[in-house]
Amino acid sequence: MQALFQIATQGPGLYEFTDRAQTWVAGLDRQNGLLTLFVQHTSCSLLIQENADPEVQADLQAFFHRLVPPSTDPSMHYLRHTYEGPDDMPAHIKAAMMPVSLSLPVHQGRILLGTWQGIYLFEHRTASHQRNVVAHLT
Repeated sequence: MQALFQIATQGPGLYEFTDRAQTWVAGLDRQNGLLTLFVQHTSCSLLIQENADPEVQADLQAFFHRLVPPSTDPSMHYLRHTYEGPDDMPAHIKAAMMPVSLSLPVHQGRILLGTWQGIYLFEHRTASHQRNVVAHLT
């Protein structure tokens, strides 16, 4: 069973889609299995992260911005892939550092996340994008 989640982003940040994934899983005949999520882009990532305190998401975004700044930062002078904007190659680097797929257990129609865990698309580009996440339940 497969589905495609389209996630609209408005620039860098974490976009939670836990409820959408859970609703899809709950509506299926299969009650137990493994949910695989895969993002079809090279400049964003998927994360399981805390969904109780928004400061966690802000701190993660700030950390990765500091770790991999835009190509206009003097520390990034060595980058060659810069013609798509100063955020493009840093976005690819961040996506290479973080997962682009997740595997989640499903039991009795529920994704087995912890109490404070949520499923996020982590957008690394500054412009708005429409991102596709493929869901597959086996």
